[in-house]
Amino acid sequence: MNIFSVISVIFIIILFALAFLPLILAGKNIIRKKSSKKTALIVNIISVFSLCVLIFAVSAANVVLAADENPADSQETAEVPAVSVGAGIGMLAAALATGLSGVGGGIAVASSAAAAIGAISENPKVFGQALIFVALAEGVALYGLIISLQILAKL
Repeated sequence: MNIFSVISVIFIIILFALAFLPLILAGKNIIRKKSSKKTALIVNIISVFSLCVLIFAVSAANVVLAADENPADSQETAEVPAVSVGAGIGMLAAALATGLSGVGGGIAVASSAAAAIGAISENPKVFGQALIFVALAEGVALYGLIISLQILAKL
């Protein structure tokens, strides 16, 4: 393990902690304005996506550096990574499919459930109709989970 690998892992851990800092501050009510909480969520989403790109770039750089340290023409055999780059991208795609559909389903359920509770409090007869809309919103998360299972089945 070279010094570049150690430094890159430490740097990624620090960036990961900083990526979740706005969300933690909003959750602890240190950030109180609603617009500031939306900004914290947007900063969190952008920073997590940039971390995914950064982790991919650092992994690719580590593979290139490992290939430079162990040239193919020498008598030593180069280490073969346990997971190929294609499998890693597939796992990242499955994780993003599950995570983003979960976030989208959560946002949809939050708004539809609030509207359903308001409608049921005014007219209890609309309970079944309101429940259908909440279940449809939850279906988004299930579809994302199914897609990620299909992606993982292809690996």
